[in-house]
Amino acid sequence: MNIFNIFSLRIAAVLAVSMMMVAPCVPASRAADAEITIDNFSFHPDKLSVKAGTTIVFRNRDDIPHTVASAEGVFRSEALDTDDAFSFTFDKPGVYPFFCSLHPKMTGEIIVTP
Repeated sequence: MNIFNIFSLRIAAVLAVSMMMVAPCVPASRAADAEITIDNFSFHPDKLSVKAGTTIVFRNRDDIPHTVASAEGVFRSEALDTDDAFSFTFDKPGVYPFFCSLHPKMTGEIIVTP
């Protein structure tokens, strides 16, 4: 075995051990249960039914900024650039209409069941 192979094996071992040490620190809960994408001045899907406790990620796939804002003021994102995301956990049953505050004709609705 030459020095390059030994060096490569040592780096691979260090990286493997590092990954094992970091992995337990990443919270598994609160991962997205559902996703709504923003593209072409629309939310997709624009209506979504979920169970209480569901975390929804809103991801901007459009080439201009958008926001996600609850019509009742329950949640509100900052401006999301392309590929930015905003998440919210819907803990209480109800109907949650939302819109883009930069483009108010963009609307959607989340229905949360018990």
